[in-house]
Amino acid sequence: MGPTTITNATRPARFITVEGIEGAGKTSCLDYLAKLLRNQAIEAVLTREPGGTSLGEAVRALLLDHRFRGMAGDAETLLVFAARAQHLAEVIRPALAAGQWVVCDRFTDATYAYQGGGRALGATRVGLLEHWAQSELRPDRTLYLDVPVTVGLGRIASRGNLDRFESERQAFFERVRCVYLERCRAEPQRMRRIEADGSREAVHTQIAAALADLLNDGVETR
Repeated sequence: MGPTTITNATRPARFITVEGIEGAGKTSCLDYLAKLLRNQAIEAVLTREPGGTSLGEAVRALLLDHRFRGMAGDAETLLVFAARAQHLAEVIRPALAAGQWVVCDRFTDATYAYQGGGRALGATRVGLLEHWAQSELRPDRTLYLDVPVTVGLGRIASRGNLDRFESERQAFFERVRCVYLERCRAEPQRMRRIEADGSREAVHTQIAAALADLLNDGVETR
C-alpha cells in the first residue's frame, strides 16, 4: 500500500499514528481519520508500517510469511527498523517538511509492543534502534485502540489465511497489549487510549476528542 494524499490545509504539520492488536479496528479508525481530516481540509499522507515504500512492502511480505515462522526476534526487529528507516527517508520526513500531516498505521510503539513485549526482547534494544533510525522524531499523537485480547482474536477468527503474526497464541498478544497499556500510562499526552470494543460511533467520538487540540491548532477564530 503506497501513501495516499488527501487535501490542503494551513495547520502545522502533524504526525499521527494508530496502534492496536489484531482485531482492534484499525481499518475502521483509519477510514474515519481520513474522512475527519478531509472535512477539515487537512492535507495528509496515509501510510502504514511495515510498508509505505517499495522496500518496506517487500520487508512486510517477509515478516508476515509463514515460511519464516522461526525468525529470530532480533532479526525481526532489525527488519522492522530497516523498513522504518526507508519509510522515514522516503515518505514521512519529506511529507512533514512539506507541511503535510502524516497518518501512519502503526509505528515504533508497535515495535516496543510486538518485539519488545511479544517477543520478550525488552525495551532497551528497541530504544537504541529508535534513536538511531528516528533521532528526535516522534509522533505528535498516537491513538491506541484497546480491546481485550479475546475480543480482538475473536474478530479475526473468521478471516481465514491468517498471517504469521495473526497466528500467534493468546499469550503473545497479552504481552503485546500489556506493553501498549504501559506506554499509554507513561505518555498520556501523546498516546491516547481509545476503548475500541464499543460501538463504531462511540469509537469515532473518542478519536475526534483525542485529536481536537491538534485539529484546532492554528485555526483562526472570530
